[in-house]
Amino acid sequence: MGSGIEDLGNVMRLVIYLGAFGIVAVAAGRIAGTFRKVKLPLITGFLVIGLVSGPELLGLIDREALSRLTFLNDIALAFIAFAVGSELYLNELRSRMKSIIAMVITQVTVTFILVSLAIYLLTELIPFFEGMKLAARIAISMLAGTISIARSPASAIAIINELRARGPFTQTAIGVTVVKDFGVIIFFAVIFTLSKSLIQEAEFRLVYIVQVLVELALAFGLGFLVWILLKWSLSIKGAMVLKKFLVLGIGFLMYLFTHFTGEYSNRYLGMELHIEPLLICIIGSFLVTNFSVYRNDFVRVVKELGPYVYVVFFTLTGAMISLEVVASLWFVTLILFGVRILSLILAGYMGSTIAADPVIFRRISWMPYVTQAGVGVGLATIIATEYPGWGGQFATLMISIIVLNQIIGPPLFKWSLHLAGEVHVKSDGTYEVERKVMIFGLENQSLALANQLKRQNWQVEFVVVNPSAETIGNCEFVIHEFHGPDHLSLRRFSTETADTLVCLLSDKENYAICETAYEHFGTKHLIVRLDDREFYHRFNKIGVMVMDPTTAMVSLLEHFVRAPIATSLLLGMDENQDSIDIEIRNSDYAGLTLRDLRLPSDVIILSVTRGDHPIISHGYTRLRLGDVVTMVGSNKSLDKVRLNLQGY
Repeated sequence: MGSGIEDLGNVMRLVIYLGAFGIVAVAAGRIAGTFRKVKLPLITGFLVIGLVSGPELLGLIDREALSRLTFLNDIALAFIAFAVGSELYLNELRSRMKSIIAMVITQVTVTFILVSLAIYLLTELIPFFEGMKLAARIAISMLAGTISIARSPASAIAIINELRARGPFTQTAIGVTVVKDFGVIIFFAVIFTLSKSLIQEAEFRLVYIVQVLVELALAFGLGFLVWILLKWSLSIKGAMVLKKFLVLGIGFLMYLFTHFTGEYSNRYLGMELHIEPLLICIIGSFLVTNFSVYRNDFVRVVKELGPYVYVVFFTLTGAMISLEVVASLWFVTLILFGVRILSLILAGYMGSTIAADPVIFRRISWMPYVTQAGVGVGLATIIATEYPGWGGQFATLMISIIVLNQIIGPPLFKWSLHLAGEVHVKSDGTYEVERKVMIFGLENQSLALANQLKRQNWQVEFVVVNPSAETIGNCEFVIHEFHGPDHLSLRRFSTETADTLVCLLSDKENYAICETAYEHFGTKHLIVRLDDREFYHRFNKIGVMVMDPTTAMVSLLEHFVRAPIATSLLLGMDENQDSIDIEIRNSDYAGLTLRDLRLPSDVIILSVTRGDHPIISHGYTRLRLGDVVTMVGSNKSLDKVRLNLQGY
């Protein structure tokens, strides 16, 4: 009876703690947005709000609550591992693999050695090392060196999307970031297991090496199990909310399983098997991303869950930070921060030199890798949980360094992308104009067309016969006077640089303009509005796209009757939706099948045109340079896909 009442009391306390923390997390999600206004990352805002709400300040989250809410950390860490694995898509990294491998090896080696050495040399200045033997100091130094390797894929991707950055430097940066976080989890699993014998002052034996190999083998085996479970959960038709819960549940299940495995192996085998759940989850998500048909669904789940998981994880982590430790170790924090920066500079130059990258890349190759976040914080909290005494102080020191990296890193990464010349945003923050259209003829329909194209970031100019001063003064677009259809007259206002000509004059004038553009400029798209059907075949011979007003409305109504869904998609009846043609210019995508394209969930492929002929496309159709892919989707997603496929 007493036990039942006690259990009920524990459940009620947990519910109260969850409710209180939920209120803090919601507030953190709202308030952290103000940090962006002062150019600080959201993650920093979550950490600060968690710190203020924690036991050392306001006490909204007390120490008992922190100990009871550790399962939220487990769920979040599993999700972070899923997010890292979902970004490791091999097909998109293959062209820069040499640079990626060279950078990863040099950064892991140099950063680990220098930071570990720095920590060891500073042990006399760090209070929690007091009384520790040499072996324990070496072990903890190696753990710190391992955490310093970690990067932040989420922050890197956010900056790349913000600047619409594309190019070899950008591709190497995201590739190194993701591969390094994948590798650091494996590296941490090895160092963590080996360090246990040193910290516990046990004699090192060969069996510890065997134990590490067994743990890695079990982790990879369980990673395959996670792959199977994720595929099963993602195969459920619809039910996106259920899929999200299942993905989080699978990650938490791995934490529970590895926890019980450690307990029972220690009890019955005399040694504790530490199977790293982060490694299990990252292997499972890597396999789903690269070897399943559910890649897009999985990426969508990760993307939609991310904001909620991160606010919970970083707010809870902030509440665990000890201000006393931060204040006493601020000078050590600055020294270790500087050592890590130095290690990145050395490793970046070495790696890019080995990969034979351009000189400018070698000088700035360290700048994308300063930022740290999820994985680094996660590894620090694992140590804090494993070693309740000094582990919390160690985690606070590492998180202090990570916060510094999180503040300094994003501006450095942005600067490096500008120096590499791979940013596609103007200085005022607007999108670059990448296409130009010349409209011959000014009327209500052509103005409506120009306004729509302008909203889609096209540069629009008009060419008008005898424009009046009133017309020129009141029109928001550039207007040129039409002096004739010959190529010299058309070159006066750079018609040859236009991607598309839209001709709305008389049939004779339209034909003369199109003929000149066809013979002298090679303009990509020529479009005319037809008045007389006798001109149709003449336009057709020179590849002009003809819109006949007398039949267009009937054809449109017919398509609405026969294929209403397709017609609605093509007409973009949703104001946030559009259909575009994208030419494959990025050699990284040449040879990829359509099913291997990692497209946003709201983008679909309608057709593929090769040369002047549409081809019957399916999932196994291989793309070639110069192919034109017609897609429908949201404007934001289509813009991202276009940048990827058109390259740099």
